[in-house]
Amino acid sequence: MNILLWHVHGSWTTAFVQGPHTYVVPVTPDRGPDGLGRARTFPWPASVREATPGELRDTPVDLVVLQRPHEPDLAERWLGGRRPGRDVPAVYLEHNAPDGDVPNTRHPCADRHDLTVVHVTHFNRLFWDCGTTRTEVVEHGVVDPGHCYTGRLARAAVVVNEPVRRGRYTGTDLLPALAEAVPLDVFGMRTEGLAAHLGLPPDRCRTADLPQGELHAALAERRMYLHPVRWTSLGLSLLEAMHLGLPVLALATTEAVRAVPPGAGVLSTRPDVLARAARRYLHEPEAAAADGTRARQAALERYGLKRFLADWERLITEVCS
Repeated sequence: MNILLWHVHGSWTTAFVQGPHTYVVPVTPDRGPDGLGRARTFPWPASVREATPGELRDTPVDLVVLQRPHEPDLAERWLGGRRPGRDVPAVYLEHNAPDGDVPNTRHPCADRHDLTVVHVTHFNRLFWDCGTTRTEVVEHGVVDPGHCYTGRLARAAVVVNEPVRRGRYTGTDLLPALAEAVPLDVFGMRTEGLAAHLGLPPDRCRTADLPQGELHAALAERRMYLHPVRWTSLGLSLLEAMHLGLPVLALATTEAVRAVPPGAGVLSTRPDVLARAARRYLHEPEAAAADGTRARQAALERYGLKRFLADWERLITEVCS
């Protein structure tokens, strides 16, 4: 089966393309947002192939995986007039929690009978108003990086993109108080200058933007994973950290309350509770390692790659039949 999808979310796509199909990703000369092509920092199999907009016109496509509001029109143009959902089976994969007038946020694909909206968390499906459009949930899957945890660095890892711009959404305003309890290493795009923005000394808040392979190794050296997010979809970096064997400190918001079970870390709506837990992990590395082992087991059971691909195969079969 030929599946057309845009390279939008590298970590999610890395798991998706481990399936048994051919995955066609658009590529443009500038490799801009609509034509990134194959990933350069993620290990994708040979079954992922690039196609230019001109090539797509004559490419057989059995399923289109849409991920952004403008993609239905873009796909129709690049597929030579074939309309996703009408002429070609299609699903709309919604990565994000709704924004704006929550909980009344209408989905861009609400009230469409030719599409299925696929959410990555049950929380997201609950809060998006999709009207009469069919909805499904296929929870995340992660390519297992292995139990690599050492926790040798008495610091907390945080993974977030654009923490200054996203501010309260990602809990950036909570970091100064948490940094008093544990030094932070913040990884992600456009994290440079974060310490100065927060008024923190450099040793309490270091930043870096690493490719996935290097990021996993760096996370595994940190004592714990901190997820201070107020409102966003469930970050794959959280699940990757659990797979690596890190214990988790997280705000008890959105889907985190389902992803992190008791014994795998500490969840609370009180930052001071997370700060106390961070101090305990600093002083009791054996407790951190034990909770991390439980976090890994929970992640393997709920977010393993085999379950993820099986769920997608079931849905693909239904949609394409």
